[in-house]
Amino acid sequence: MRQSAPHTVLFVVFPHIKLLDLAGPLQVFADAVAEPERDVYRIEVVSMDGRCIRTDTPVSIATAAMASWADAQIDTLIIVGGSGARAAALDPLVVDEVLRLTKKAARIASVCTGAFMLAACGLLDGRRAVTHWRSCDALLRAHPSVQVETDPIYVKDENIWTSAGVTAGIDMALAMVAEDLGRRACLSLARELVSFAVRPGGQSQFSTTLDRQMLDETGRFDSLHDWIASNLDRDLRVEALAARAGMSPRNFARSYTRQTGQTPAKAVEGLRVEAACRSLEESSQPVSEIAHQCGFGDDERMRRSFMRLLHVTPSDYRQRFALDRITAIGE
Repeated sequence: MRQSAPHTVLFVVFPHIKLLDLAGPLQVFADAVAEPERDVYRIEVVSMDGRCIRTDTPVSIATAAMASWADAQIDTLIIVGGSGARAAALDPLVVDEVLRLTKKAARIASVCTGAFMLAACGLLDGRRAVTHWRSCDALLRAHPSVQVETDPIYVKDENIWTSAGVTAGIDMALAMVAEDLGRRACLSLARELVSFAVRPGGQSQFSTTLDRQMLDETGRFDSLHDWIASNLDRDLRVEALAARAGMSPRNFARSYTRQTGQTPAKAVEGLRVEAACRSLEESSQPVSEIAHQCGFGDDERMRRSFMRLLHVTPSDYRQRFALDRITAIGE
């Protein structure tokens, strides 16, 4: 990053953007500072005509016109998502204007359905890209030359970044700060923002924990799930879980399956795989040690679970998503 002048971050918005797609990453860059307490980013928000833009909330956003940046150098250009982004990607005049800006930008990105605009500009042809999971199929149908990935929260392919929906834009922005200022500055910023963790780009958009909570709408087994997650290396067969829940094994198994749509054994396996994924991403521990800590017993049992649930081996998963390999850049 240049030290003589602030790094320019330009957000491109369209009518009916999703507010958090803009506000989340914008706040990350607004709060980022370098030693000694120096603002390092200059942030601007632009639209086609420079008028106030309506969002998907009662809040409107003041903007400048894209044309005012036609001859300016842009360090980072971010296309914001929302229903308006997909509509704008079908307007040749808007696409041409955005394409003009991208030619001035060193780093180009999209949040959520902003990927449709980058694809319309031809910038994602032959590249890996991601968008909100609900829109991945639509992006692939509209742009078959894009290598759409349905799982990662963000992807970096050379200087082109794309992120999944909503809060994934925050993860992508934090990764950009890590690239610009270093991991220490990124972690410090995440703490200021009370972010739970700095997630690597390869982390899944889908959460086993959230899926389970959606299935168990009554929350009947929430405390049991919390206990399982904290005791993955223990005996978690049906008899042990039933005793913890204060039920007979037969009644527990029947009730649990009816309530959550999966057997207790499948739920335990999913929690163990999810925990193992985090360890593979964030640590350099041997696979065999992770397998033991997560309750698989040995690495062969963990390998079989990974193949069954993720269709990839633990070693391959680490090779692709380990944090020390991607250094928070989403590759």
